[in-house]
Amino acid sequence: MTNHDDEENLRSVRVSGFTFVKNAVKYGYPVVESIRSILPIVDEMIVCLGDSEDDTNKLIASIGSPKIKIIHSVWDDRLREGGKVLAVETNKAMDAAVDDSDWLFYIQADEVLHEQYHPVVIKAMEKYATDKRVEGLLFDYHHFYGSYQYIGDGRKWYSKEIRVIRNNKDIRSYRDAQGFRWKDGRKLKVKGVNAYMYHYGWVRNPIQMQQKYADFGKLWNADAGYEKWAEEQKRRSAGFDYSNIDTLTLFTGTHPGLMKHLVSQENWDVKIDVKKKNFKNMKHRLLYTLWKKFGCRPFEYSNYRKI
Repeated sequence: MTNHDDEENLRSVRVSGFTFVKNAVKYGYPVVESIRSILPIVDEMIVCLGDSEDDTNKLIASIGSPKIKIIHSVWDDRLREGGKVLAVETNKAMDAAVDDSDWLFYIQADEVLHEQYHPVVIKAMEKYATDKRVEGLLFDYHHFYGSYQYIGDGRKWYSKEIRVIRNNKDIRSYRDAQGFRWKDGRKLKVKGVNAYMYHYGWVRNPIQMQQKYADFGKLWNADAGYEKWAEEQKRRSAGFDYSNIDTLTLFTGTHPGLMKHLVSQENWDVKIDVKKKNFKNMKHRLLYTLWKKFGCRPFEYSNYRKI
């Protein structure tokens, strides 16, 4: 593993990391691992703490890094439709970054950057620091599902997303905070980085996953009927049904070093035959085949412009 001090000394660009989180303990977010995974390559780390019902604040404080800058926030329940509140909280964290940073590195509370990609990301930030055509850097994704051994590889998962952006307050979090756009709606011009972000948002004990699934569904739906649905979901004693997925593949790589203790603690049994596919229709099967055989993903939604 690369020495953290060496990484900082070798950087010629200034970088602010930022994230937001609420109820990390309640919902089992690997937020400590998430934050620590980019600490070596940022000069400061902004953490926007929501009004949690658990010990999330203590959890973040336990990291003990002088780089961490905490701001407190109260989530606005009126901004639930379409997950808008998530973008609002992201913008709060982004706006707290110092003005003289060249880049802003965004990471969500269930994402972890593998340490093997630190040099790659640093090199890209330095390479494009003075190339103003490049407004963001695009990462590939591993979406883990059900267990740390499975990756979701169907069309429902985004294959790439922006995680490093210019330090420009006219860039805003877009929709439900998955990516970014300019205030006027223009897509950011980006360069790809040969690095993967590891997304663990769908790996939890089924009971805990069921509770998160029900509660977070409310962030996209504000109607009273959905409240009733969410309560019914939380009463399901069997937990979340991970078998309802179109396609998975086995993960054959290595997890980030920071995640190894969590991987070793997996104590639930999710067994899915990755050879069996459950595609919605023939079109989805064809698009999947094109991706697997030829590496192309036609008609895939992209919230960016590659240059």
